[in-house]
Amino acid sequence: MFDTKIAIVVREDLAVWQKLNVTAFLTSGIVGAHEGLLGEPYEDADGHRYHPLVVQPMIVLSAAADTLRTIHRRVLERGVKASLYIEDMFSTGHDAANRAAVRQYPADGLNVVGLALREERKLVDKITKGARMHG
Repeated sequence: MFDTKIAIVVREDLAVWQKLNVTAFLTSGIVGAHEGLLGEPYEDADGHRYHPLVVQPMIVLSAAADTLRTIHRRVLERGVKASLYIEDMFSTGHDAANRAAVRQYPADGLNVVGLALREERKLVDKITKGARMHG
């Protein structure tokens, strides 16, 4: 059992490809921000090696736009570091353009389509209250 929890919350009205894209990008932010999250490489019985995976389970949740705004507000109020994906990022082509897209908005003006966080379990549950298991 882990003391921390990784939660990824995506806006429920996104197209499937967008949900997958957002989840992948947000996961990379969590992995990049927390040392020790990657385990050992995998190897099959024939000796083929595969990349290591995150050692801790992740939960993928979905939420309506207004609930996601509330979750974003809770993240900011509690000073929690999170991975962020905004709608404008679907039309950018690289990392610098993504950062520029975010930088042009105040926090309460961001059109958030996804957030990911890794914190103490109870805190994650409080912050993500209102989101539900992605189905």
